[in-house]
Amino acid sequence: MARYLVIVESPAKVKTIKKFLGSNYAVAASNGHVRDLPKSRLGIDVEHDFEPKYITIRGKGDILANLRKEVKKADKIYLATDPDREGEAISWHLSKALKLEDKKTYRISFNEITKNAVKASLKNAREIDMDLVDAQQARRMLDRVVGYKISPLLWAKVKRGLSAGRVQSVALRIIADREEEINMFIPEEYWSLEANLKVEGERKPLAAKFYGTDEEKMTIRSREQLDGIIKEIDNVPYYVEEVKKGERTKKAPVPFTTSTLQQEASKGLNFATAKTMRIAQQLYEGIDVKGNGTVGFITYLRTDSTRVSEEADKNVREYISAQYGQQFVADGKAKGSDGKKIQDAHEAIRPTDVSRTPAAVKDSLTRDQFRLYQLIWKRFVASRMQPARYETTSVKIAAGRYRFTVSASKPVFEGFRTVYTEAGEGKEESGVLLKSLDKDSKLTKEGFESRQHFTQPPAHYTEAALVKTLEELGIGRPSTYAPTISTIINRRYVAKENKNLYLTEIGEVVNNMMKQSFPSIVDVNFTANMESLLDGVAEGKVSWKTIIENFYPDIEDAVEKAEKELESVKIEDEVTDVICDQCGRNMVIKYGPHGRFLACPGFPECRNTKPYLEKIGVSCPSCGKEVVLRKTKKGRKYYGCEDNPECSFMSWQKPSEKRCPRCGSYMVEKGNKLSCSNEQCGYVESKSEDKK
Repeated sequence: MARYLVIVESPAKVKTIKKFLGSNYAVAASNGHVRDLPKSRLGIDVEHDFEPKYITIRGKGDILANLRKEVKKADKIYLATDPDREGEAISWHLSKALKLEDKKTYRISFNEITKNAVKASLKNAREIDMDLVDAQQARRMLDRVVGYKISPLLWAKVKRGLSAGRVQSVALRIIADREEEINMFIPEEYWSLEANLKVEGERKPLAAKFYGTDEEKMTIRSREQLDGIIKEIDNVPYYVEEVKKGERTKKAPVPFTTSTLQQEASKGLNFATAKTMRIAQQLYEGIDVKGNGTVGFITYLRTDSTRVSEEADKNVREYISAQYGQQFVADGKAKGSDGKKIQDAHEAIRPTDVSRTPAAVKDSLTRDQFRLYQLIWKRFVASRMQPARYETTSVKIAAGRYRFTVSASKPVFEGFRTVYTEAGEGKEESGVLLKSLDKDSKLTKEGFESRQHFTQPPAHYTEAALVKTLEELGIGRPSTYAPTISTIINRRYVAKENKNLYLTEIGEVVNNMMKQSFPSIVDVNFTANMESLLDGVAEGKVSWKTIIENFYPDIEDAVEKAEKELESVKIEDEVTDVICDQCGRNMVIKYGPHGRFLACPGFPECRNTKPYLEKIGVSCPSCGKEVVLRKTKKGRKYYGCEDNPECSFMSWQKPSEKRCPRCGSYMVEKGNKLSCSNEQCGYVESKSEDKK
């Protein structure tokens, strides 16, 4: 009897796929990658056409030995690694490591682990796609060149154990640039104004928002301007100038891609990107369901396509029609994304079987698995439903030369929103509009309500926002977002507090070094362009070695130049006047995972350490003692009193000795400006004025 061997990546898939294929198929797992570039050297032969030197990954010897035994028994071998570039490369590495050149070897891939998909893949067996393999090889070698050449420089100049990565360095720069933007931000004052109007015949008053003049919309910038407007409209007649009725629709969302799933899971479920990918992997590989054995719940989780197979599209439309009614089914074929960077024509992330509802399988899933599956299921069903429709009413009210507006909307047809609403969206704001309001309504002003506001700085990046930015800029691919963010957090370049990502002291040092010495590596456009070149390799349009040949000399020159230029910034152990209270030596400043700290130079005999509190030459606004630079437990910088905890003064911005001439609060530095720390005051002056 013919015997076939199917090799998959994950042991979790073995049992499921074996169940689909029957007794003449053996299924074995490679446990991911089996070969890689060596850790101890560059592993690229620069002198001989940049040929990579792959070795067996430590610990994979036994796995390969077992696979070779299975290969000997098999008539045909099917390489069924994941359906992306990395999976294609793993198949190629397996064919080399197992010496499959003389064997009948085929590549198969499936987007979901279901009986139909696995059996269909066997009918469409093909050769390994070397363009996809080469795109992955090029990515691996570019990352190796950056990491191998630049990381030792960071070790020499800052501290051992730091690393530079091609994509992680750009992600770090994006966070650092946002932090700088926030620190430089000067709030601007503005006011909101509402007129409370009595409508004849109605008990409820009407709150109308200030719009501007009869010619244009305007913003009220100061108390003086507000008082002037109120004075002008205090005793004028109010009347309805215009009533507009209309209809607004809200389109159904497209199904999830890797990026949008990570964003929604972060916002709605509070999952870190790495956690989302880990749970999605479990749902993809299969979970034991009572009475059904192991079942793959979702399609492949690394994709930037929103395409859906015809069969899945047909099934979900039938499901919607049966459960909600035909009037809820979307018209025609829902359009997917036609973005330029679709990875290998994958499908979107969707349930493998739409009739497997979250409620029906809740008992078989952990709480987190259930919540993520429910999110994916609801989004997919919603994507094939009608838009939500709202009836809108907009009223313009005249008061002299100024105008106020009132608007409201009410749902006419919920459409897809019966199933799914995005995180943080809640129900549609309806507003309160009086039924009898029309052009003949008589209005009487009852009073005004005004509030002072200040513009807010850009928000700190969250993991979700960073993923969105990386995707929009064309940096990295679906498989790289989670590991990139995990790396910069684990290296402590970035601290995560209450979902927000903050630059740490060590992250600031690394980012500044990269910007100074390797500007192209941390350049957003350069990195995005490199991604499009890798896409060109995958499409067979660009030779992968050409990319390495062009890239390598530039990196080598930059490293050589940086080694010379950065001699002066080598961080020696700076001796301080702080005396070690255990052995009497003068303590020195060292770099650790969280940045600088004080250590005894007598290590290892004396292991005494203390936090390093750098004085900034400013007196504490609360008690008059010195203000020092401090760090949170996770490494985020702030300014506090040296007498903490007795004095509780703290500021995220660097305080100045100068007091605000308007309200007496302390001022903070924002670039070349000094800004009052009291937001209600809003006083700003140039630093140059401070020096006169």
